[in-house]
Parts: sequence; structure tokens; C-alpha cells
Amino acid sequence: MIVYFFYTYFLGYGSDNIKYVNAFSGFLMPSTIVVCYFFLYYLIPKYLQKKKYVSFVIYSIYSFIISTSFLILSVLYGFVLLENPDKEAVIPLTKSLPNIIFGVYMVILFVIVIGLVGYNYLAQVKTDDLKSKFLETQLQLKEQELKFLKMQIHPHFLFNSLNTIYGFAIAKADEAPEMILKLSNLLDYILYQADKPKVLLIEEVNHLEDYISLEKMRFHDTLNVNFIKEKLNDSLQIPPMLLIPFVENSFKHGVIIDGILKVDIQLKVDVDYLFFEIENSSKEKEDINGGIGLENIKKRLEMLYPKKHQLEIIDKKDVFKVSLKIEF
Repeated sequence: MIVYFFYTYFLGYGSDNIKYVNAFSGFLMPSTIVVCYFFLYYLIPKYLQKKKYVSFVIYSIYSFIISTSFLILSVLYGFVLLENPDKEAVIPLTKSLPNIIFGVYMVILFVIVIGLVGYNYLAQVKTDDLKSKFLETQLQLKEQELKFLKMQIHPHFLFNSLNTIYGFAIAKADEAPEMILKLSNLLDYILYQADKPKVLLIEEVNHLEDYISLEKMRFHDTLNVNFIKEKLNDSLQIPPMLLIPFVENSFKHGVIIDGILKVDIQLKVDVDYLFFEIENSSKEKEDINGGIGLENIKKRLEMLYPKKHQLEIIDKKDVFKVSLKIEF
């Protein structure tokens, strides 16, 4: 309708015979519609969007030649069929044949441009939708991998604690009830806190202390743990079960020297970072990167803090040391 009214204005500007101009504009509409739809729904999707530029140019030239022929025929038929022999043979149009054809192609070009803009917009929307779905899928995979890594960590120290309690129960030791209470706290933390994306640092520290208490009961007087905490922030949050693998690893791979397994832990919080360091006595070098130990925590740190953490592992003759720095 917009194109039709444009033709009536374009062809009849300055003419008094409005009825003739309106009827003549109708003769131009079929050719205009066919050419526009042919470009929008065939040439552009099949050749231009698929980057077949040579074929698109060739078929566009063919289309131009054929459509020009049909336009000339439409104009001539309009002159003949609308001519009234009773009146003076004056065509009540203000535009010549070349100008009429030029005006039609200006309309076709304008419609094609609008169509290209529409195609680009739809393509961009489709691309953004695909990117969104891809990122969502990646996020789900990351979450599943994080859950898998955490679930690998949980059974390991739980089995250690249960074995210790089992030994105390057989010996009917007085420490067994307290160990069960500590283990209950650990289970409560795992069941209700570990699935959260983040927990308070204070809760994580309490979890570490419960675990250390269990290990102290298991090692009796052969374990010496020095846990230094500096400037802990009550509102700071970190992913749950982030630090426990390091502590667990120190007890698992630590070596009793002169009757003592020595473990030094330091946790410090600054405005821009968290610093955690743990050091235990050691004699023989072991492959601590295999299994479910430090290898898993490395992967987890890479996913949680990409390019925002520094993990340093030092394995000397008599000392094994891990330093972790996380930037906020």
C-alpha cells in the first residue's frame, strides 16, 4: 500500500487526472512485487547470504534485464488500455518512461535494503541466542564438573574419620563420643553447605578446625598442628570445601619425624586477596598430583578463579609446602 501511494504521488504530481494516475500505478505493482520478492526470498538467501557473490551478480543482471522488459510492457499496456479515444490524446502523467522505470527501481532497491537490514537483524538475534545457549551449556557443564570434584573430595576424608572412630569404638576409648560429634558437624556442613556456591569464610574455618580436631584424636600425641588466622573477615565468602583438600593432603602425605607430624597452617585475609599456606613434615617425595588430591583442587581453582589465583607447591626433602593466593 505504501508503494502504491508512492507511485500515485510520483507519477501524478502536477496532474489533474487522478483517476488515470491511480489506475496506471496499478499496472506497475505486479512487476514491482515480483522483483522485490524474487530478490528477498530467492537471490539473497540462496546466493548473497551464502557468499556466492559472482552468482548473485549474474542473476541480478538477468533479473534486471527481464524485469526492465516487463516494466516497459506494463507501461505500454497502461498507456494503451487506459487511453480514451473520445478525449485529446494527452497522457496525464508528469514523468517520462525512463523516469518511471528509474522510480520503480528506486522502490525495489529501497525494499531490498530494508530486507537486508531485516535479515541481518534476524541473523544477529539467532547468533546471540546460540551464544546464550552455548554459554548456558558451558555453565551447566562447569557446575556439574564442580559438583563432581567436590563429591570426589567428600568420601576420602569421611572414610578416614569413620575408620578412626571405628578403631576408637573397638578400643572403647573415651574420645569416641566427641569424635562422633565432630563428624556430625562435618556431615552437617557437607550436606547443607557444600552445595551452596559460596559460604562464609568463618564457616569454612570452623569446618577446618573440626577436621583438625578429628585428626588430633586419631594421631594422639604424634600430631602438632599450628593454625594461625589473621584478619578474618566476617562477611567474606568463598566456595565451600575449597581449603580442606590441602589440610587433608598434609595429614595423608605427612611423615612423622622424631615422633611428631608437624603441620603449620596460616590463613590471612587482606582487602584484595586471601592467602592460605600449609606446610607439613615430609621425607620421601611422592606423586601427590595423582588421584583425587591436589589435581582436583587445581581444576576447581581454574574454574572458580581463572587468572585470579596463584598456587605454588614446594616439595623439598623434609618439607612439603603449598601456598595459595586468591585475588578478589
